[in-house]
Amino acid sequence: MNAGRACAECLRRPWLLGRLAGHLDIVRGRAADLLDGADEDLIEAVGGRAARELRAEYDAFDADGYRERCAVAELELLCRCDAAYPPSLWSLDAEPAVLHVAGGLERFLEFAALTSVAVVGARRASPYALENAHSLGRGLASAAVTVVSGMAAGIDTAAHEGALDARGRSIAVLGSAPERPYPPAGRRLHRRLLHAGAVVSELGPGVRARRWMFPARNRIIAALAEMTVVVAARVGSGAMLTVAEARKLGRKVGGVPGQTTAPLSWGPHEVVTLGGALIRGAADVLSHLDGEHPAPLPRCRRPQDPALVPLFEALAEGYAPELAFAEASLDAEQGLAALAALEMRGHVRRLAGGRYCIVP
Repeated sequence: MNAGRACAECLRRPWLLGRLAGHLDIVRGRAADLLDGADEDLIEAVGGRAARELRAEYDAFDADGYRERCAVAELELLCRCDAAYPPSLWSLDAEPAVLHVAGGLERFLEFAALTSVAVVGARRASPYALENAHSLGRGLASAAVTVVSGMAAGIDTAAHEGALDARGRSIAVLGSAPERPYPPAGRRLHRRLLHAGAVVSELGPGVRARRWMFPARNRIIAALAEMTVVVAARVGSGAMLTVAEARKLGRKVGGVPGQTTAPLSWGPHEVVTLGGALIRGAADVLSHLDGEHPAPLPRCRRPQDPALVPLFEALAEGYAPELAFAEASLDAEQGLAALAALEMRGHVRRLAGGRYCIVP
């Protein structure tokens, strides 16, 4: 593979970020400001006693050697000097000097040029939130919208998988080397993205994840998307950093409502309280992107069989199956038969512990 499409001067920056990765983790609270500075300023700020040695390595940087390492890792490169560089990233104060792309540069550029929506949220999310994220990813991808997220466990993964299940477009932005799945448990999703989507990072081959890299990654997610939707996020969630960056860039934001007492609902409800869009499904996102007021939508896809509606509505209210049977005026035998019918028709999904959730 020819890594190509990146000038030697721009390649110095990702090399330097990889070289200073540990130093930046120590000062991660200032990492965003440091990324906006020149390479020399970065070395001076965090190099410490090794600054002189780092300057010598920087001056002796081997661009061809770096390109070769990228080629071995099957990464394609695109620097900010290239006319094909995504214009949305120029909105950032510290745009990535080089994009390292796994899965195909041309495909990434095609996907990034289309209308894009970021779907973000908690790593440890409820079944309700995961279903919503998957449904959003599927619905947006079916409408030819590119779904952008960070491939983290939980909401990110559900959104990517929803888009891929619809045979749509999805871009994962990693805070570490893009040729390796992060988290490692996401190997299957990583393979799917390499086959049908794209994985991108401002960091080069072999760079392992560190804490400062995730907020840095979030700014790229926000910049690539015309709208950022948070599905579930507790107070202090990293997903809210993506929302904050989207607001800073003047992009649209939205939140998927949840149970008012659930900690995971804090982030989406905060977004809506501050003027963001209330997102009930992909149609709401599309309406806001088009600049139109969202039309009223049913919360869930209701069963066509009237006999199944009472049980469906009781389950949608959060009742456990036995209580839902009583709420729907069904005895145990009738309730089990109706529950099986709802599951077979794709209206509900069985969870661990015998509980059920509604499929959006």
